[in-house]
This record gives sequence, structure tokens and C-alpha cells, in this order.
Amino acid sequence: MTPDFDPQPAENPHFFKRLVSEVPCVVDVENTFDGVYAHVDLKANVPVGPGDTVRVLGDKIVAPYGSKFTLFRTAEVQRAGRVERAWTKLTGRLECLELLEVSFSAGDA
Repeated sequence: MTPDFDPQPAENPHFFKRLVSEVPCVVDVENTFDGVYAHVDLKANVPVGPGDTVRVLGDKIVAPYGSKFTLFRTAEVQRAGRVERAWTKLTGRLECLELLEVSFSAGDA
């Protein structure tokens, strides 16, 4: 963990510059008949907001079929600037409309 990392400020005061912090994390990985997932749990009180990115550092994670395991890694959290955060909020709301499917049919489906 970076010694000057303060998990409290969720806002990046800069317009374009990204603030980067490294925090410990736990990665749960499963590739079985019941499910396929990789879940990252940040072990610091780090709020992640719109436009922020989280990247797990270290070697490539390979999960062969039938495996389920937990890894302890370091994650890099990049805070979005004000412009990028506003852009992400705006486009996120607009892209939500793509999830809607409206059909006007005669009922002969």
C-alpha cells in the first residue's frame, strides 16, 4: 500500500489528471459447471466511482475448467478526473437506453 494513500477523498480535484493508488486485494476465481467468474475485493476502504478503473497487478490469472481458488494481489485504482467522471455519468445514462427493446408487432409472434 502506498504510504500517502488516503482512502477518504472520493473526488479527484483535477480535471483531466488521474490519481493512482495501489491497494491490497483478494481475487476469487471460479471456472466450474456451476459458474464462471472472477471477483475482486479491495481490502482498503476505497470508494470506486463512475469513470474510475481498477486493475489487478501481477501475473496473468489462468483458471482451468473445474478450478476454484483465491489469490492475494495488489490492485491499482485510478480515479477519474472531473471531466471523465461527468462524461461517464452522461454516457452511462444514455447507453442504458440501449438495453430497452421496444417492438410494435401485430401479435403474430
